[in-house]
Amino acid sequence: MSSGGVSFRIKQHIKMFVQNVYLPSVYKKAVRRTKVNPKRVILADMHSDKIPYSMREIGKRLKKEGYDVKSFCKDSDKMSLFEITRFMKTFMKEYAAAGYIYICSYFLPVSSCEKRPETKVIQLWHSGGLLKKMGYDTADDIPEYYKGNVTANYDLVTVSADICIPVWEKALRLPKGITKATGLARTDIYFDDEWNLESREAFYQLYPEAKGKRVVLYAPSFTGNAADPKCVGIDMVKDVFSGLDENYYLIIKPHPLLKAKYPEYNDERARALLTEDILPVTSVLITDYSSVLFDYCLFRKPFILFTPDIDGYEKTRGLYVDIEEFPAPVAKTGEELKKILMEKTYFEYSEQDFEDFYNKYMGACQGHSIDNILNEVKSL
Repeated sequence: MSSGGVSFRIKQHIKMFVQNVYLPSVYKKAVRRTKVNPKRVILADMHSDKIPYSMREIGKRLKKEGYDVKSFCKDSDKMSLFEITRFMKTFMKEYAAAGYIYICSYFLPVSSCEKRPETKVIQLWHSGGLLKKMGYDTADDIPEYYKGNVTANYDLVTVSADICIPVWEKALRLPKGITKATGLARTDIYFDDEWNLESREAFYQLYPEAKGKRVVLYAPSFTGNAADPKCVGIDMVKDVFSGLDENYYLIIKPHPLLKAKYPEYNDERARALLTEDILPVTSVLITDYSSVLFDYCLFRKPFILFTPDIDGYEKTRGLYVDIEEFPAPVAKTGEELKKILMEKTYFEYSEQDFEDFYNKYMGACQGHSIDNILNEVKSL
C-alpha cells in the first residue's frame, strides 16, 4: 500500500469498508452454520494464482500427514473489484470452518474479524533477513490513514533468525511471543542435493548456451508502490553486460510486479523457472533491495548490490540495515558495476564473511524449518 494518489486512496477506503464491515458480517453468518474441522488447512494468498513458493513445500507435507489442504490463491491484480469481493466472501465461509490458515504475505480477510480461537493462523512471511522497511514502518505498505489492523489474528509468525524478531513485532504490530525464529519453510528445499541437481539440469536444458560460463542472476526488487512499480537498474545492467566478455551469462528475473512493464523477461523460457530455481546454478547474484539475497546467502556465494536509487529509496521506504556492512560490493552507477565485474572484487570476501552473514540473518534456516514450524503449530 502507498499513501499517495487519489485512486489509491479510494481503493484503501473500499478496503477499509470491506475489512471492517462486509467481511465480518459474512464470517459471523458462517460461524453460526459451521463447526471447525481440525484437519482442514487453507493456503491463502492474493498475489498469485498458484500456491506461492513460500507455502508450496509445507502444503505438500501437510497433505502427506493426512490434512485436507485447500488452496485459496488468486492474483488480485488480474481480478475486478467484484471478483475480489466474491473471492474474499467465499474465503470467509471456509475460514469459519478451517482448523489452520497458512499465509505468506498480507492477506486482509484473515484479519478482518474476531476469529474462532480454534482456528490458527500461521504467517510464513515470504522473505528472510532484514533489508527494506515493511508493514507499519512504511507508508508504502500501510498508509497512516488506514483504519483496521491488517495483521490481526496471527497465532504464529515465522522468521529466519533471532535478529528479525523485534523488527517483525514492531513493523507488523504483533503481540510478544508469537514471532519465532523457526527458519523459513521456503528454504528447506535448498538443502536437498537432489533438488539442487535437478534445478541445475533444468536450467542448462533451457539455457544450453550458458554452459561453461559464469551465470549472473540479476533479480531486482521494485521501487514505488505496487500500483506503479519501477526498476531503475534494468537498462543500466543490460548496457553493462553488453560491454563485458562472453565469459559472463546474464539472466534477468525482475520482481513479479514488474512483469507487465518488462514483458521481454517473461517469455515462455523465463516462465519455466522461478527465480529460486536458478539460485543453485548462479555464480554471482546482483540485486538491490530484494530479499532473494538472503535465500541466496544459504549457498555462501558472492553477490553484488546495485542500488542506483539508494539515496531516494532511503528517504522514502527506508532500510533496516546499512548495506555497506554486507559482504558484498555496492555499486551506484553502471560504471561502478562494470568495474566490479571486470575486476571481480566480489571475490574479495572470505568464506567466513559469508558464513557470518548467513548466521546473522538466516541462521535458523538449516534444512528442517518445516519440522520446526509444525512443532510450533502443534503447541498452539
